Amino acid sequence: MKILLTIIFLSLLSSPSWSEYFDDLVQRNGVYYKKFTDVPFSGKIYGFNVYLKTTSGSIKNGKLEGEWVSYWDNGQLESRGYYKNGKMEGKWITHHNRGQLKSHGNYKNGKMVGKWNVYSGRGVPNKEKTGIFVNGVKISD
Repeated sequence: MKILLTIIFLSLLSSPSWSEYFDDLVQRNGVYYKKFTDVPFSGKIYGFNVYLKTTSGSIKNGKLEGEWVSYWDNGQLESRGYYKNGKMEGKWITHHNRGQLKSHGNYKNGKMVGKWNVYSGRGVPNKEKTGIFVNGVKISD
């Protein structure tokens, strides 16, 4: 019985469902791989990205998938949104590093669609970036 429990415990430690860090991955041609492998990575990710934000989410077959959340280094929420097959999909919301709302809107296949609202750090709407988007292109205010 002790041997069986030991085997189960050791197999859980090596399970691919444990979180990996961005530093453990490499990206080639838009697909994430664990370093030194040619197999697209699948699993949970946690770590710091290039903007020093703490980011977590999942990767499936080498592509970002599902909910992704990032926090500024001061602990404030930076962004929350979803990916589908490596592209932004659905509702996204971002915040400035002091917590003020920065933007909110929707993506479809990685491109902005519908009404987008974008604000300065003082809460003033950014008229150039706020508007109605179709396939990533602003078509009206």
